Amino acid sequence: MRILAAMSGGVDSAVAAARVVAAGHDVVGVHLALSSAPGTLRTGSRGCCSKEDAGDARRAADVLGIPFYVWDFADRFKEDVIDDFVESYAAGQTPNPCLRCNEKIKFSALADRAVALGFDAVATGHYAQLEDGVLRRAVDADKDQSYVLAVLTAEQLSRAMFPVGDTPKEQIRAEAEARGLAVANKPDSHDICFIPSGDTRAFLGARIGVRPGAVVDADSGQVLAEHEGVHGFTIGQRKGLGISGPGPDGRPRYVTAIEPETGTVLVGGAERLQVLSISADRAVWTSGTAPTGPIEGVVQVRAHGGIAPAVVEAVGTGMQVTLREPLTGVAAGQAVVVYRPDPAGDIVVGSATITATGSVATTEPLGDR
Repeated sequence: MRILAAMSGGVDSAVAAARVVAAGHDVVGVHLALSSAPGTLRTGSRGCCSKEDAGDARRAADVLGIPFYVWDFADRFKEDVIDDFVESYAAGQTPNPCLRCNEKIKFSALADRAVALGFDAVATGHYAQLEDGVLRRAVDADKDQSYVLAVLTAEQLSRAMFPVGDTPKEQIRAEAEARGLAVANKPDSHDICFIPSGDTRAFLGARIGVRPGAVVDADSGQVLAEHEGVHGFTIGQRKGLGISGPGPDGRPRYVTAIEPETGTVLVGGAERLQVLSISADRAVWTSGTAPTGPIEGVVQVRAHGGIAPAVVEAVGTGMQVTLREPLTGVAAGQAVVVYRPDPAGDIVVGSATITATGSVATTEPLGDR
């Protein structure tokens, strides 16, 4: 097979490329330039797609003896990932840009170009298992990335390869060293790749500007503080609320709802964060077909955590989730991913974008946020 290996400059994608080369495939390496003005160096484990990363990817390709190219996707990345991220926060939502990048860039724009050039599949360093169209959690639970891949359609999965998903990270680093790859001990990248400073509020503020609103007590309706924009808040946030001290009951207060139309940020006790139902839209079913009846499974609402047993039903273009156990900090804009438990690795059934939740405290839908 002709395989296009997406090489970020990190250890995982380097070993993934090495494995497809070792398997006898015809492999070409490609690094995606996602920034119109990439930095020369990364800041520790923050950021990616720097000139340093491109150089590391090229050196890995040289060791593997494969052709290597840099493809410019900066404009597409800005439009489909960065702009979407900013617009979602401006609307009071909490998006995950890694999902959007996988959906729109790596397995859409990149894969489409790969197919047009005669490649059969795109191999990446994601930690997930994929066989015969079945997407599973990775063997290394701490590194599992199936959550951010659950947005992929059956067609997109049919032309994807995840060569490192069956191996713990520690062994991947050892393999990289044994293969003579200089990135064997390179730190993993964390946080949002296009915000290397880690200051999301400042990044959003520079693009959205000041949009004044009020921080309001959800129980009494009392205005507790003023703020400069709902983009500075997420559901479940406790610090940086601009209020003095805990609530009247002496307990901490958290962001419990965001109303972008009025600029209102509601705060209250932790009990208001617990939800038992989730409504979501833009469902993607891994099999390519929506289920015809209820699914007993497990759902996950964050990349690292937020997992609970649930019953899931397809409803129109989305899904309705009834949780068997309450989850906290569930926000509109996040993805809810449905898994079917399996000893070989939980199987991804589908995903959708959260639009509303039902609260344990009120048992009433909190509505779109």
